This record gives sequence, C-alpha cells and structure tokens, in this order.
Amino acid sequence: MELFFNILLVIAAFLFMEFMAWFTHKYVMHGFLWVLHKDHHVRDGRKVEWNDVFAVIFAIPSILLIYLGVVNPNSYLLSIGIGIFLYGFAYFMFHDVYVHQRVPVLKNFSNRYLRATVKAHLEHHNPHAHYNYGFLVAPMKYYYEEFSKNRKAVN
Repeated sequence: MELFFNILLVIAAFLFMEFMAWFTHKYVMHGFLWVLHKDHHVRDGRKVEWNDVFAVIFAIPSILLIYLGVVNPNSYLLSIGIGIFLYGFAYFMFHDVYVHQRVPVLKNFSNRYLRATVKAHLEHHNPHAHYNYGFLVAPMKYYYEEFSKNRKAVN
C-alpha cells in the first residue's frame, strides 16, 4: 500500500509542477524576473541563457527533498522529490531539446500532441503574445486544431 501511495505522490508532484511552471512563467518570469527570462525570447543561437538560472531554482526543491528522503528514510519526501525531478527532465527534453533544439536530437520525431504543444509554445514567443504560459500542456484549442486538421486530411 505504501508503494502505491508513493507512486501517487510521484505522479501528483509531476502534475503539480506543470501548474507551478505555468504560474512561475506567467507571474515571475514575465514579471519581476523578466530580466532573467527575456534572453530566452530572443533566439540568437546561444546554448547558455540567463533563463537557465530557472532550471537551477526549480532543481533546488527536488534535490533537497530527495536528499532528505534518503538521509532520514522518508519515502514521501523522496517520492515528491522524484516527481519534481521527472517533471524537470520532461521539461528539459521537450522544451530545450525538442522545441528549441538546444541539443540537436529528436528533430524528426513528431505526433499530434507534440505538434500542438510546440505550436502553442512558439506562439508564446511572438513578441506580442501574452498567453500560452504552460510547458507540457497547452490550451485545448491547439489540440482540437491538430486533431481536426488530421481528421479533415483523412476524409
């Protein structure tokens, strides 16, 4: 039973991090810490950006929870830390590797979910866009567009 609860904690922490990423992106990165995030919106081919500081900031709770969960054998803290880590890894693979090709792999891999989510993220980078702050989940309209486009192609 404890294993089941720990798995639920990993999943809950992962899902909660999408909300935290959206909230932080909208109100912190595009707010008072814009100074660290703005270089991410100027795509000039650099491999390192001031925006990368946020990866370190988001990693701190994960590292602390994993450490405390191992040192004080606490499976709940460890599970939450692992969930945050897994979100960070998924974010890195999707956002930095797949969307922005900062690590040039996964160029030819695509599906409806990825196309819709990438479209939403790239629209966010429009200088006049003040929407689409999520990372792994985009507004539903992008998924509807992608699925209806494919349905029309089949008919």
